[in-house]
Amino acid sequence: MEYTQLGRTGLKVSRLCLGTMNFGPKTTEEDSFAIMDKAHEFGINFFDTANTYGWKTGEGWTEQIIGRWFAQSGGRREKTVLATKVYGRMSDWPNDSRLSALNIRQAVEGSLKRLQTDHIDLYQMHHIDRYTPFDEIWQAMEVLVQQGKILYVGSSNFAGWHIAKANEIAKSRHFLGLVSEQCLYNLKVRSVEMDVIPACRDYGLGVIPWSPLASGLLAGERGKEQAGRRGEEDVSKEMEKYAAQISQYEEFCKEMGDIPANVALAWLLANPVVTAPIVGPRKMEQLTESLRAVEIKFSEEQLRRLDEIWPGPKGESPEAFAW
Repeated sequence: MEYTQLGRTGLKVSRLCLGTMNFGPKTTEEDSFAIMDKAHEFGINFFDTANTYGWKTGEGWTEQIIGRWFAQSGGRREKTVLATKVYGRMSDWPNDSRLSALNIRQAVEGSLKRLQTDHIDLYQMHHIDRYTPFDEIWQAMEVLVQQGKILYVGSSNFAGWHIAKANEIAKSRHFLGLVSEQCLYNLKVRSVEMDVIPACRDYGLGVIPWSPLASGLLAGERGKEQAGRRGEEDVSKEMEKYAAQISQYEEFCKEMGDIPANVALAWLLANPVVTAPIVGPRKMEQLTESLRAVEIKFSEEQLRRLDEIWPGPKGESPEAFAW
């Protein structure tokens, strides 16, 4: 396994991040334990979760599974760079969601309890909160850092200008601010290349792409197995819609001698702003197969061909849409 620093921080993380969204709803606890053990065996030290994963409101099912895995000791927690998230609704009470100082405080306590740990390495805002000012958010995060309950703060699903605004306000408070952005990014969905990727590069944020296989679309014939929470029916419709591009893409992958899923992951890793794509295995073989992605390298001609098959937004803003 290869390692890199998370954005501008000194924190070293693996080039693949283990996504745990399937743990509970799609993957049994026993199988989840085995996947996490195997991830450590392969050198993957970066795990991502969220307080809402498990999709049973308020239970934090996935965090609980990870917490029970940590409780087996054996250095499991110490070897893991643990990332979780805050924002999603945890009950019907009005302050049990979003990014108010109150919810941040109670959400972190809930995650720490479920995860059976005394700190979270990367605490991510799962979505922009348009109703809470960043001064309030940063004040709450500063307290958690001072208390040792979190180490770094990241964002997820932020626009480029959100990243800029958040970090400028953090800078005015003499606080480190955002160190990572977890965003939807893959060969098919490349809109973040216009503003989010440039903002992350300029502010020193590591990019952590979610859905790197476009919900299974970029896994080729194995796409339905990779469908995850969206389901096989949605992926089948997408495959029909993009049949011509998928055919070209699969032919390209055959020429490279690698499976489509790994080529898609490797393409993300070729971007110097990307820290680690999130791989969310439902089965052990999906994890083991993904390791090959770290070794794949592209020529300039191969990258050009991928751009032709899966066109991006034609550059960064404003050149992407203006002269």
